[in-house]
Amino acid sequence: MAPPAWPWKWSWRWRWKSNWKGPNWTWPRLGPRPLPLPLKLTVPNRGWWRRLRWPTGGLPGGLRPLITLVSLGFILAALLQHGRQLVQYRPDTQGLFWLTLGVGLSLLSLVVNGLSWAVILRWLGLQPRLEPLVRLYLTTNMAKFLPGGVWHLANRVQALRLGHAALPSRTSTPMALTAVLLDPLLAAAAALALVPLGGLENGIALLALVPLVALWPRWLNPLLQRLQRKRARQLGLQEALAQDLAGTPPVLQGSGLAQTLRLRSYPWAPLLGQLGFVLMRFAGFACCVWAFDLQHALDWGRWLSAFALAWTVGLVVPGAPGGLGVFESVLLLRLGTALPDPALLAVALGYRLVVTTADLLAGLLASLDGGGRPQALGTPRSGAVDPGEAGTTST
Repeated sequence: MAPPAWPWKWSWRWRWKSNWKGPNWTWPRLGPRPLPLPLKLTVPNRGWWRRLRWPTGGLPGGLRPLITLVSLGFILAALLQHGRQLVQYRPDTQGLFWLTLGVGLSLLSLVVNGLSWAVILRWLGLQPRLEPLVRLYLTTNMAKFLPGGVWHLANRVQALRLGHAALPSRTSTPMALTAVLLDPLLAAAAALALVPLGGLENGIALLALVPLVALWPRWLNPLLQRLQRKRARQLGLQEALAQDLAGTPPVLQGSGLAQTLRLRSYPWAPLLGQLGFVLMRFAGFACCVWAFDLQHALDWGRWLSAFALAWTVGLVVPGAPGGLGVFESVLLLRLGTALPDPALLAVALGYRLVVTTADLLAGLLASLDGGGRPQALGTPRSGAVDPGEAGTTST
C-alpha cells in the first residue's frame, strides 16, 4: 500500500503526530507543512465595470453633443479673447488669391477622394465606373453637414445596395458597409502616418503608426465586423444584414468572421490613394498658411504633422458635422506653444471657410451635372475578398 501524500499533520500547538508508519518510514523534514495555494484565483462580480453608468449616458444623443459644445465653447472663448488681434490678420489681395487657390485645391481633393474610393471598390472585387462613382461621392458628401453626421454614409450604402450607375450590379449589405467604412478608416490611418514628420517627441509620435499595423487582415476583419453591426443599427439595416449573412455558403458558416467579409491582403493600393487625398487636403490648408503670411513661422513638417493630427481627430471624434470645432481646437492645442493664438485662429477659420465652400461647391456642381439611375445585374469579380463572399447580393 502506497503511503499517503502527507503522513504528518500540523497541530496548532506545534506538535507533530504521525498517521502512518511503515517498514520504510523515516522522519520527515522538520518544519511546518506549507499551506496549499489555489491554482485559480476567482474574482467575484466579474464584469462589474461594464454595468457602470457613465455620466454621459443620459445625455440626449450620447457623447456627441458634449464634445460639440466643449469644442465650440473653446473656439468661442478664443475668439472673444483674441478678437481684436484677429482683425490684424485680415488677408490682402494676395491673401485672397491664396484662399481662392485653396478652394480649388480642396475641390480637387474631393475628386481625388472619389477616385480613391473607386480603388477601394476595385480592391474589394467590384467593378466601379469612375465618372458616376465620383459624382455619387460628391453629391452624397454634402449630407455630412446634416445633424447626425452619418447621412452621407447612409446614402452611399443605399446606393451600393439598391443599385447605381456607378456599379454594374447590386452588392450585398456586408459588402456595401465594408466599402463605405473602409474609406474613413484608411484615410485616418494615412493621415496619422504623417504625424511623425513633425518630430518624434521622445517616441510618442511613433504611436501614430499603430493604425498601419491594425490594417492587417488579422485585426482589420474583427474591427470591420464590429463597425458593420454598429452602422447597421444606426442605419436600420439589421434585418438586411442578417438576411445577407444567412445566405452565406455553408462552407463559410460557423467560423465567426467567415460569416461576413474576410479581407485577405493588406490594403496597399487603397491606402496610397487615401494618402494622396490627405496630401491634397493639406495643400488647401497650406494655401491658408500662405494667405496669412505664416509660411516661415514653422517648418512645413510641423505644419503637416499638426494638420494631419487635427484632421484625423475631427474625422473620428463624434462631434459637430464636418468636424466643426474639433479640428480648430486640436490645431490650437497642438501649435499653441509655437505660434500666437490669433494667427492660428486666422488660419483655422480661413481653412474652415475654404473647405466648406469647396464641399458645397463640389456637391452643387455634381448635382447640376446629373447622376446615374439605379441598375442591378451581374456579379462582382473576385478580388481581395474570399471566394463566395462577394457574390451575395441584396434583393
